[in-house]
Amino acid sequence: MSNEQYSPQLEKNDTINIRAELEKYLIHWKWFILGIILTLIGAFLYLRYSTSKYDASTTILIKNDKQGGISEELAAFEDLGIVGGSSKNIDNEIEIIKSRKLIKNVIETLNLNISYITEGRIKESEVYKNAPIQFTAIDSTSEILNKIDTVFNVEILSADKFRLKDSENNVVSENNFDQPIIDKKLGEFKIEQSSVFDLNNIGDNIKISVRSITKVIDSYQNRINISPVSKKSSVLRLSLQSSIKEKAEDVLDELVKQYNLDAINDKKEVSEKTSGFISERLNNVAIELGRLDDNVKTFKDKNNITDIESEAQLVLQTNTENRKKLIEASTELSLAKSLNKELDKNDYLPANLGLSDANIGNSINEYNQLMAQLKRLEKSAGSKNTVLIDVQENLTSLRSSLKRSLENTVNSLQIKVNSLQREANRFNTKISSIPSKEREFLDIARQKEIIAGLYSYLLKKKEETAISLTATAVPNAKIIDKAYASNIPVSPKKKIIYLAALLLGLIIPFIIIYLRDLLDTKVHTRKDITELTSIPFLGDIPHSETKEKIVINEGARSSTAEAFRLIRTNLDFMMPNKDKDEKGQTIFITSTTSGEGKSFASINLAASLSLSGKKVILVGMDLRAPKITEYLELPDRKGITNYLTSNIELDSLKFSIEEIPDLDIISSGTIPPNPAELLMNNKIELLFKTLEAKYDYVIIDTAPVSLVTDTLLIAKYSDIVLYVSRANYLDKRMLIIPETLYRDKKLKNLAIILNDTDLKRGYGYGYGYGYGYGYGVGQGGNRPWYKRIFS
Repeated sequence: MSNEQYSPQLEKNDTINIRAELEKYLIHWKWFILGIILTLIGAFLYLRYSTSKYDASTTILIKNDKQGGISEELAAFEDLGIVGGSSKNIDNEIEIIKSRKLIKNVIETLNLNISYITEGRIKESEVYKNAPIQFTAIDSTSEILNKIDTVFNVEILSADKFRLKDSENNVVSENNFDQPIIDKKLGEFKIEQSSVFDLNNIGDNIKISVRSITKVIDSYQNRINISPVSKKSSVLRLSLQSSIKEKAEDVLDELVKQYNLDAINDKKEVSEKTSGFISERLNNVAIELGRLDDNVKTFKDKNNITDIESEAQLVLQTNTENRKKLIEASTELSLAKSLNKELDKNDYLPANLGLSDANIGNSINEYNQLMAQLKRLEKSAGSKNTVLIDVQENLTSLRSSLKRSLENTVNSLQIKVNSLQREANRFNTKISSIPSKEREFLDIARQKEIIAGLYSYLLKKKEETAISLTATAVPNAKIIDKAYASNIPVSPKKKIIYLAALLLGLIIPFIIIYLRDLLDTKVHTRKDITELTSIPFLGDIPHSETKEKIVINEGARSSTAEAFRLIRTNLDFMMPNKDKDEKGQTIFITSTTSGEGKSFASINLAASLSLSGKKVILVGMDLRAPKITEYLELPDRKGITNYLTSNIELDSLKFSIEEIPDLDIISSGTIPPNPAELLMNNKIELLFKTLEAKYDYVIIDTAPVSLVTDTLLIAKYSDIVLYVSRANYLDKRMLIIPETLYRDKKLKNLAIILNDTDLKRGYGYGYGYGYGYGYGVGQGGNRPWYKRIFS
């Protein structure tokens, strides 16, 4: 057959054969199934023994009077002027809720730094609220607990005793419950029985973990999330993830409780400061009022006056209106001066004292709120905290503004008092006719009336402040929803884990197969041959599962036997046409290197041709490494070497084997020292002519072409050269050797046979047409179990 009938396939095809790519992976479907099974088992074990986490959340409303109006609790006191508008910054409140001070209060209240752990078969689990024992610190131990981390074990021996062990289960001591224990690290503590303790707990081993409160605070600060439900809302959502949902709920509820208590305490501090200021002023005014009462009594006793008021009634009626204004202005002036002095103390200011200037009252309320916020932030934030610095700056600015307002008010009131005093002097001139004693008494009475008015005013404010102290117990945050954690864990998520395991079970085999194919340089299938060479492809020989040397006989129906029959048929298309007087066809069989099954192919092809009724002889001409007798497990005998070096008759070298009695065989003979020169002997030509004259087919087992030149020296005597390449053995880069020989026409009428192929990597068909696909009936049983399953 001419070379034009077998067009080369060396140029790479840019198109992708999707089916071929899929088949490359689908052929290993068992590995994908195994990968999925293993990863799903791993996912199940991970979910079985991993610690689930639950998400607990609570929502609260931060009361904001400017946005939402006065709260219902304070609405009853609105007419007293003791409540005023206030606006709370949501970001500031979030910082306060997450402050270390409040979280520390929560930890100490719930004893979160102490954990009780029980050991299971695989993992440990924390017992919350249901631990049979309780660790209690004594005296100063709580200070030590702020700094240490330790773990120890308690083994319950009886209803009265327990054994104390260290973290490595070394026995430290045996003690009675409620008995004080002194430890160098923990200080003084005791182990008590809890309310759930019963006799079933005897023999239990409880691990007690005591963690540093500082570290626990850091942990909860990082885990507690606080965020407004919307930008325009003052509703906050607090959330916390924990492996124990009841614990997370308790932490959030306690945190809201501590926040409200802290806000209430701040409000109480302002009210108590106001109440103290009023009480102090009342004492001073009461002393002054008592002194004036004594002056009136002394004056009356000295001057024997009993009803001087009636005598001056007319003048007093005229001066009443002026006197009222003077009293109000004087009272307000006194309050303004006192407030101005209190402002210099850099502390809370008395609120709601009734100054006529409403702006000053609002500024005082705002000043007290900022002062409360400053004190709260100073407890939880550092000196460089931006929120703290902002509050300090606002407080300084407001103090300056308030001081200016008070000074302006004092000046204004002083002018007003002076004006009213001058008006009073004018009226006094009109009553100059009143005797000096009466006029003196009138001055004393006027002073007493002013002081009495101030005293009454302060008594009223004291009562209002007392009411305010009760009103400040209203919480700062209204709980919308108490803390709740769903029974469905947020992590690990079962569906996602199983989905990831499923994908991983598919990806891992895919990557392994891809990398194996990427790094694999061996020839595997006919496609590899046709893509890398332009040599005609005669056929492939499947891997033989039997240990028999000759796989073909009259009754053989294996895929390997059928492959040799197919090659025998294809040879008819490849053989050149000869003249009628030329009888035999000479077939050379060679390979690139040794170990590719050249001798196996030679013997079985010769057997196949012999079974077809042809007269066939097999000649071993690999003089350097004779393989035929070795392959057939026969003793060495004389052969071609002896024929070329002596006068031995050719017929005397022939022999046959029991398996194929009609096949004549001539071995290579003794290994010569000069095989190349021996093959150039003139008797070689005579040898081929003699054999072709007597046989229909002369099968020549030659030497590998990449190692020696022996085959090329006698190539001219061949009618066809069968080039054997072994699958999963020959490097693809070695195919350049037969391709070069074919292009340079050094081996005429060259065809390739692919040996030892894997049918499962092939094209989806086998050999036999009903006699048995794949490896043939009964042949798979000799293969190892793992090859039968995962091949």
